[in-house]
Amino acid sequence: MLIEEITMRGFEQGVKKTQTVLVPVGSVEEHGNHLPLATDTLQVYELAKRVAETAKVLVAPPIYYGVLRSTRDHPGSVGISAETLRVLIRDIVHSLYRQGLRRFIIISGHGGSMHVAALREVGELLLKELDGIALAVLSILDLVTEEVFQWIETRNDAHAGEVETSVMKFIKPDLVQGTSKAEFPSFPEPILVGNPKKYWPGGVWGDPSKGNEEKGRRLIEHGVAKVCDLIREIEAYPDSIS
Repeated sequence: MLIEEITMRGFEQGVKKTQTVLVPVGSVEEHGNHLPLATDTLQVYELAKRVAETAKVLVAPPIYYGVLRSTRDHPGSVGISAETLRVLIRDIVHSLYRQGLRRFIIISGHGGSMHVAALREVGELLLKELDGIALAVLSILDLVTEEVFQWIETRNDAHAGEVETSVMKFIKPDLVQGTSKAEFPSFPEPILVGNPKKYWPGGVWGDPSKGNEEKGRRLIEHGVAKVCDLIREIEAYPDSIS
C-alpha cells in the first residue's frame, strides 16, 4: 500500500493488516551525462512499490534529498546536511509510530557513506526513544550481493555505471539519454579534498555502456526478493527490542 495514494480510512485498514512500513530515501545528484538527477530516488521508490505488490507492507512517500559528498560540486547536485536528514527521518518515524506502525525499514537509494551513516545514527536513537519498535537501515547497494555478479560484468561498479544504468533502462527508459564514458575515480584517501569534482570529472563510477534492460529487470527482481526476506525477518522480531 502506497501511503500517498490511500485515504484516511484506507490507512486505518492498512495498519490493521501490517505494522511494517518502508521509508525510501534518495537524493538529487549528478549521475553522469546519461541518467537523471533523481536516479537514486526513482530506483528505490520503484523497488519499494514492487515490494508492496508482493508483501503486506506500507510504503511512505520517498524523501528526495540526501547527504552529498563527492558529487556535491557537480551540476545539478542538491544536498542537505546530515543533521537535516537525521531530524527529518526522526520526525517521520515518530509520526508513523503515533499512527500505529512499529516496524520500520529505512531503505536508501543513495549509498554515500556520510548519508548512510546519518541514517544509521538516527536509527540507533529511535530504538532508544520508541518502545516496541524494530528498525532496519540499508542502502540499495546492500542488495547487490555476490550472486548479482553472475550477470553484472563490472566489478567496483558504484555510481551511474552498469548497475544503475541497467535499472533505469528497465524502470524509466525514457529518461536514459545515451551513455557516458566509463570512469573509476581515485581519491587521495584519507586526505580530504575541497574540490572532489577535480578527481571525478565525469561523475561516473563504473561502465554504463554495459548496462541493459534485462540486467535491470534481474536486479530489481533480486532486490525485491531480498527486501521481502528482510520484511519477514523484521516481522519475526519480538514486540520489544532491547
